Amino acid sequence: MVADEQAPTTSVVKAAAAVLLAAAIFIVDTLTPLDYAIAVLYVLVVLLSADFLDERGVWSVALICAGLTGVAFLVGHFGSFHTGAVVRFAISLCAIMVAAFLELSNKAANGRLASQAALLDLTHDAVFVRDGANIITYWNRGAERLYGWSAAEAIGRNADDLLQTRFPTDLALINAGLLESGRWEGEVTQTKRDGSAVTIESRWALRRDRHGKSLATMETNSDVTLRRVAEQGLRKAQAELAHVTRVTTLGELAASIAHETSQPLAAIVSNGEAGMRWLNRDSPNLDAAKVSLEKMVGSARRAHEVIARLRAMARRSDAELAPINLNEVLQECLAFICREMEDRRIVLHLNVDPSLPPILGDRVQLQQVIINLVMNALQAMAQPESPRQLRINTGADSQDSSIALLEVIDTGTGLAPEIADKLFTAFHTTKADGMGMGLSISRSIVEAHGGQIGATPNPLGGAIFTVRLPIDRERGEA
Repeated sequence: MVADEQAPTTSVVKAAAAVLLAAAIFIVDTLTPLDYAIAVLYVLVVLLSADFLDERGVWSVALICAGLTGVAFLVGHFGSFHTGAVVRFAISLCAIMVAAFLELSNKAANGRLASQAALLDLTHDAVFVRDGANIITYWNRGAERLYGWSAAEAIGRNADDLLQTRFPTDLALINAGLLESGRWEGEVTQTKRDGSAVTIESRWALRRDRHGKSLATMETNSDVTLRRVAEQGLRKAQAELAHVTRVTTLGELAASIAHETSQPLAAIVSNGEAGMRWLNRDSPNLDAAKVSLEKMVGSARRAHEVIARLRAMARRSDAELAPINLNEVLQECLAFICREMEDRRIVLHLNVDPSLPPILGDRVQLQQVIINLVMNALQAMAQPESPRQLRINTGADSQDSSIALLEVIDTGTGLAPEIADKLFTAFHTTKADGMGMGLSISRSIVEAHGGQIGATPNPLGGAIFTVRLPIDRERGEA
């Protein structure tokens, strides 16, 4: 019958107090002529017994108190059961039984809440509840482990003051969204007891009353600090690998690059010599010399642009997203590859949409993707019997105008079914001297831009590589 076996001393004290209180009430009710429902005070005995007895014990105490009430009634009013005494007797019995029922109901509800709270303690996540004033009212063991404060230390404190929470956006906007939908998810930065900062993936759920008024908010928080550090390291490794691949690609395009730079340099020399001849005449022709100098400046600028593009491709830097014209990026890439196409006798069919809106991307990274796709197409058409037709298309997706398309279509060896699913897998290559990283890196770059890349067989022979990138909405709508 005793529920709290872990505190026998306390239970004995409470039991003794209950017995003494019941005896005192019985004596007063039996021996004094007071016309009051003294027996109602047995409710205190029932409430006291509920702290250390189980359900059966509480009902037993209630029945004993009811019996003592009956005995006191019979002793005090034997032979004179007037209406007032009977009513007081009935009220006392009802009060004792109702008190027992309500106390046991409350105890059962608290037990269910304790069981649910114990389940929350099993989770590895930090779970705490805060009221409308942002005061912590519940703090599970996961929160103790994560933040370092015990439940006794955290409960009653302001959550944001305790954890020094830094939100990704304005807190007023977050709370407005929480009130509207009842939920919020986001990443916040909080401070542990030892002063160290942690990155938290936080999920909020709002509890309302039946009138829709907010009562409390439950936060479920997961520590993702190590995950974010690992992701940052992975991005750094991918950037390093992409840089190595770009430099390797530039080495493969050495002939084209030399051709691209030699043309403006040769023009500078030619125009310089012409200008000197105009100036060395007996009657210098200043107008003609000026034209030659202007041509020299134009050629020097073209050479500078080529060198600047080369430096950008070779430079190790973080991604810089900006609105860019996909057609311009494509033309810059073709300038690098044009000599390679001439040497391989590739016929280029270029079909670009001049009205294509800008996309939001990193120019150098997208250049790397395009150069990789075009170089793969050229290498796929290395067979003597290949038609060697390369088609490159740009435009908006016919099914989704918010997507920009880039298609690189070759007439090479095509895609074998057994390798089609492995094309974008790291270290998968069909080339004897290939690293198998070009398409894998291209996929990472495209997906980092919120796009997709895929490959399908060309019905005319060869392959079709398609890149889908989201259009910059602000500039696209403008």
